[in-house]
Amino acid sequence: MGYQLSRRAVLTALACSPLAGLAQALGSEGFRIVAPFPPGGPVDSLARLLAAGLTERYKQSAVVENLAGAAGNIGIEKVKRAKPDGHTLLVVPAGNLTINPTLMPNFPFNIERDFVPVTMLAKAPNVLVANPSLNIKTVKELIALAKLRSAGSTGSAKPGSLAYASPGVGSGLHLAGELFKQQADVDLLHVPYKGTGPALNDVLGGQVPLMFSNLPGVLAQIRAGKLVALGTTEASRSASAPDIPTLAEQGVAGVLVTSWYGLLAPGGTPAAVVEQLARDAADILAVPAVREQLKAQGLTEVLMKPTDFAAHIRTETAQWARIIKSRNIVAE
Repeated sequence: MGYQLSRRAVLTALACSPLAGLAQALGSEGFRIVAPFPPGGPVDSLARLLAAGLTERYKQSAVVENLAGAAGNIGIEKVKRAKPDGHTLLVVPAGNLTINPTLMPNFPFNIERDFVPVTMLAKAPNVLVANPSLNIKTVKELIALAKLRSAGSTGSAKPGSLAYASPGVGSGLHLAGELFKQQADVDLLHVPYKGTGPALNDVLGGQVPLMFSNLPGVLAQIRAGKLVALGTTEASRSASAPDIPTLAEQGVAGVLVTSWYGLLAPGGTPAAVVEQLARDAADILAVPAVREQLKAQGLTEVLMKPTDFAAHIRTETAQWARIIKSRNIVAE
């Protein structure tokens, strides 16, 4: 079913299936898509693309609510308490589902009980960037410089004095840095900030020389020469920036940290409703114009069946739990 199909066409296509009544029910009232972060950025963008698609598909209003605060927990809480009928949905980044349950000692949700995974929507590689003043172009040069600093060969240097910024302790980008340190066998000093914006500003200003960031957030600065891209964190190069080599290509394997974004419904939402919403999301994001919008932001659509998405969340949660505990990372 294409993005431009009317609600009548959707119902006709489903008329001979058990989901005919479901499509009628989903089209009977509007949708609310909660983005638990401020406007701008991948979460907000994906929520608005879905809202536009659902509006066209069901001829009912679909609005985006940006409910920021408490590291996303305010918006997440609202969806948790919503009626489980498929009309209130949550677009959320991976960290809120797979990192925070281990990192936060009083995490207020049980992801498996309180929510139903609908589908992963899109992903973006993370990228290690450096301020141009560091005068390096490759990961090999970074490792050599880090080892030089750690050895104190420069006279005044201290071990770990080559620093990297992150949006905060326990964020996916902090964990990417810890994995890089482990896999590259280097000592870097972690400098946490309260959010991506302040961290990026200081890297751009040269106060801190390095940072892991999701590619969409720094692609413009890389292209403008304000940051040097040293390597991405996926197994293959990004279609949005094919000139940037992966870390693995440069000899640092095992730092596979992807920023991804998922769609969830409140716990108790019927399976048939969840499956229909997953199909709707797949159709909406398959539209070429939508794909181009995603690509321009460094995103690639990644759609999964609800059961596969649930399994992915469980697997990644266990992986991050091992890393968080082994490196004694504690939320501040």
